[in-house]
Amino acid sequence: MDSSLRKKNEQHHHAGIDKVFYETLFQKLFSDTCTVRFWDGEEKKFGEGESRFKLIMNAPIPKADIIADPSLAFGEAYMHKLLEIEGNVQEVIESLYHNRGSFLRQGHLYHKALKKISNNIKKSRENIEHHYDIGNDFYKLWLDDTMTYSCGYFKSKEDTLTQAQKNKVDLILKKLHLKEGLTLLDIGCGWGELILAAARKYKVKALGVTLSAGQFEAVQKRIEEEHLGDLLEVQLIDYRKIKGRTFDRIVSVGMLEHVGKNRLHEYFSQINQMLTDGGLSLLHCITGIHESEGGTNSWINRYIFPGGYIPSIQELVGNISKEEFHLIDVESLRRHYGKTLEHWAANFEKALPEIQKNKEESFIRMWRLYLNSCAASFNSGNIDLHQFVFTKDTNDNLPWCRDCIYLP
Repeated sequence: MDSSLRKKNEQHHHAGIDKVFYETLFQKLFSDTCTVRFWDGEEKKFGEGESRFKLIMNAPIPKADIIADPSLAFGEAYMHKLLEIEGNVQEVIESLYHNRGSFLRQGHLYHKALKKISNNIKKSRENIEHHYDIGNDFYKLWLDDTMTYSCGYFKSKEDTLTQAQKNKVDLILKKLHLKEGLTLLDIGCGWGELILAAARKYKVKALGVTLSAGQFEAVQKRIEEEHLGDLLEVQLIDYRKIKGRTFDRIVSVGMLEHVGKNRLHEYFSQINQMLTDGGLSLLHCITGIHESEGGTNSWINRYIFPGGYIPSIQELVGNISKEEFHLIDVESLRRHYGKTLEHWAANFEKALPEIQKNKEESFIRMWRLYLNSCAASFNSGNIDLHQFVFTKDTNDNLPWCRDCIYLP
């Protein structure tokens, strides 16, 4: 047998083995019936009844990669068109997450963070620049009018995304029990909506800090346009570099996920140093719920949020207790974040003609997968979103009940 024929036979043999591996994999991968079209054109249905979606495998994904890190393997395969989806991307991923018996669901989605990941000040700036300095124009295409890039708060299913984001800011400001003359620090202030609203409504003096140059410039511009320079300031600085200042209120929305496991204690220690006696702090962040330790999704860590880490509820409460803060309120907004992400994903698709003018196909597929997989993850309860409110020492001047927060 000549070498070329032998090579073809070997390739055919290995392709057959690959297909057996995938057939076994797909047999119990999803909670819904699906169809898979393999690279040789053969289609096979997995499950009973009508297929809800179809997966198209344009080429085999190495088995070793899937076994070693399924999230990274499938994420990269989708980005580079080795794997395509006919159907709703979010529903496909939800079907995966809802199948509790899938090997992908058994501790492989969010790995424990490696100890070598350490977000010092230099690394933190680089990580933030990677994600947030893609360009304000990109985010404007699919965020709401307030340019708020965190979980909204839907008082009703009919709320627009803009209304939900205003609801969220209003909810946070009520939980902070603000009044004129108090000082407020916003760590990771984004595009400034929270500090602007706090100054407008409560006349507090607020400082917003960010590591994103694009956000810094945008917030400065908004402060000038609204003539709030006597109440507001923004700095392009790491919160750990704030020295010699204390605040009556400290808030952080969607920033702690960038801190890293080994730096969680540093965050709470710094809050303790900067918060006045009797002061109040609100932490709004994504939380892991499955283990005493949180984790990181390797695909998201590589392509979306370098250095990211989702802390567990236990870790956060433990750190709050360690600093001898008084935890006075905890609330889950999981379903609200799922709905927020669904809005973002829909806006992203509507803006596709504009996005395609400046971004490559792999970038577009990467962001589509990111937004849809996060929506699926919250909807399925794979991860959560909590707001923690705590005080430094006791504060008996706060209201006894939550009426002032939730009642009109």
